[in-house]
Amino acid sequence: MNLRKATASILALFVMVTCQMPQAQAAQKRRIAILPFEYGAVSSHVGTYDVGKGIVSLLTTKLVNDGTYSVVDRQMLDSILKEQNLSVSDRADPATACKIGKILSVDAVITGTVTQFGFESKSMSAGALPTGYIPGIPYVGGIGGFIGGIKSSKSKVKVAVDAKVIDINTTEIVAAVHGTGESKRSSTGLGVIDVDSSDFASSIAGEATLQAVEEMGSQLISAANKIPDNQSLAAANVEGKVADVTGGQITLNVGKNNGLAVGDNLKVDRPFKTITDPDTGKVIKTISNTIAVITLDSVEKDSATGTVTKGSGVTVGDAVKKVSMDVSAIVVTPVAGKAATTTLSTTGKVLNQAAKNALNNALDKAAQSMNKNQKAN
Repeated sequence: MNLRKATASILALFVMVTCQMPQAQAAQKRRIAILPFEYGAVSSHVGTYDVGKGIVSLLTTKLVNDGTYSVVDRQMLDSILKEQNLSVSDRADPATACKIGKILSVDAVITGTVTQFGFESKSMSAGALPTGYIPGIPYVGGIGGFIGGIKSSKSKVKVAVDAKVIDINTTEIVAAVHGTGESKRSSTGLGVIDVDSSDFASSIAGEATLQAVEEMGSQLISAANKIPDNQSLAAANVEGKVADVTGGQITLNVGKNNGLAVGDNLKVDRPFKTITDPDTGKVIKTISNTIAVITLDSVEKDSATGTVTKGSGVTVGDAVKKVSMDVSAIVVTPVAGKAATTTLSTTGKVLNQAAKNALNNALDKAAQSMNKNQKAN
């Protein structure tokens, strides 16, 4: 009876842990980068102000405060964009956006377009100007009234923004969102369009923009579970090369940006045989030996340094790959004229034959006892 209760308790615990695993995985924050939004439809009416970048600033604040995502710092993103020397339109290209995303080590990138940023005025107080739209400014995309500081008895602003969430590994659009905002006032100044200004939020332009950002941000938060955990996968399978060997110190060309940390183990692989197609001569497969294991003791942004803890013979150019399983590595030591020798290192305890026999006998007895209890019941 006690054995049956113990078995039932173990099964219940297993079911409980299994049920909680998806929740734990879902709770993992997705790391994203929000690229400056394209604003070509309205750029001719806003002077030198980058409306797309301003809206991204507001969206970043909302997502960071919500806590669903881990968002790349704006200064880090600006630095990468400057280094890549890409135009706003270039950033909207999915392939280019994914390239930037991989540099930043994110799960997904968000790109977007400001499709509407317009002003409508009625009963304008500026003497000779007629009632209706501001002359020369189209309703969709025109905000010339903001800059001119024109006063009107009735004003309306409309803002619309589209955004896409792109998987950095597949360039697939995993979510598309849309945000709109509208603000109306009587006898009001149009205010400023600089979202970094303290007066922006209280302006008619600010009210409409904030509404659009709020709607779009809420949709992005709801779409978080559609984004694959690319960085966890990448961190568990980091690949790089040996960049330098000085004494016992091995320097690699991968680091924190690739998901490495102090204490990580990486196996060192070296090709020893290539298989070619007999018809074309093309290499179809390369077979490698694991010759050593490196344990990291220092990790920088783009590099890592460690020492060889198993094996030997590491040289510059050797391929390395993070080891993320209990078995730390299988190290093969080729010996000239002899078959390769293999040593296996594990984190468990190796049992001798007597201990194995004792363990098997105990398991057999437990199984027999369980069968007897089941027949008795």
